[in-house]
Amino acid sequence: MKKLRIVKMIMMICLIIGMAVIPVNELNVQAAEVIATVEGSVLSETTHELLYLSTKEGNMEIKIDSTTDASGCKLLLTGQEIRVSVSHGSDGYLHAVKITNTTTTPGISLDSSTKATVTGTINKKSNSEIIYFDTSYGQMELKLDPTTDISGCTVLVSGKTYEIVCARGSDAYMHAMSIKDSSATVTTTSTGTVVTQNLSSLTPAPSSALDSSVVTMSVSGTVVDKTKENLLYLSTKDGEMQFVIDSKTDSRNGMILMPGTKLTVTFYHGSDAYLHAAVIQGNPKYTLSAKLDSDTKSTVTGTVKSETTENTLFLDTQHGEMELKMDALESVKGCKVLIAGKKIVITCERGSDAYMHVTSITGA
Repeated sequence: MKKLRIVKMIMMICLIIGMAVIPVNELNVQAAEVIATVEGSVLSETTHELLYLSTKEGNMEIKIDSTTDASGCKLLLTGQEIRVSVSHGSDGYLHAVKITNTTTTPGISLDSSTKATVTGTINKKSNSEIIYFDTSYGQMELKLDPTTDISGCTVLVSGKTYEIVCARGSDAYMHAMSIKDSSATVTTTSTGTVVTQNLSSLTPAPSSALDSSVVTMSVSGTVVDKTKENLLYLSTKDGEMQFVIDSKTDSRNGMILMPGTKLTVTFYHGSDAYLHAAVIQGNPKYTLSAKLDSDTKSTVTGTVKSETTENTLFLDTQHGEMELKMDALESVKGCKVLIAGKKIVITCERGSDAYMHVTSITGA
């Protein structure tokens, strides 16, 4: 009997020792065993549930689960370079165990006094550097930084609705300071994107009032062909920028916005999160040397042609095309800028140089 107790005691000691030397992770059931780690760039088809990854071996489809560790990279926009450790699921799919970023972006100082909150959806053309954000005020371009706080969302993908706090950076671009999931409802109409807030606790969309206390900055570039009467797209050495043209914009010396025209824009940041043009300065040569004959004064209605320059207006009228000099222009009403296709009414007089000279322009 005594020997039996000794044997039992020895067996118990062996069991305790055996459990002590077993690795801790062997005692727990592993939900996901990593079978491989792959690197590649995110494809545009990616959603918050399925990651499409372009690798050197080909395209992969990887499921994103609630257990996926995306703390090292929540940015899953087109072109983003990432590293993914994967496991094999019982559903036949590869599943993401951990997602990490493989690239870094230099930091930019932000002016927190220009901070604004906007709600909208991420456009599919967004990439790892710039978010194209569709809001009720139009499309915004927001740069992403390593310091952008994305802890408020699961992952960042196109097509979903988010609330973004942004501010103007030292490079004159708007930068995303923080991003979080939004419960707003987004619908698209013929007039643009409409964002409807579902929760009263969400930050309301910014008003159109302008923050005139912001210090102005200037940038030079050339007009891009998608420019509109109320929105100037400018190609600069640092990339493409857009500026709202409003009632306060001084465009007297830069009203011709034809593609390729060189301009200098003095701008400031409005409380609607857009950059606003304060002054548009071109390079017009308004030196009137010809003598005008007031007896030839006439009024003409027509459409501005794309050949128009800062010094010469090409006007398509019902009687044909007119070529008029701009060196005698005295007044402009009803329009801030001239773009191709703009309908206007002009008064003009013939000069001693045989050219017709524009004396006034009125928006039709």
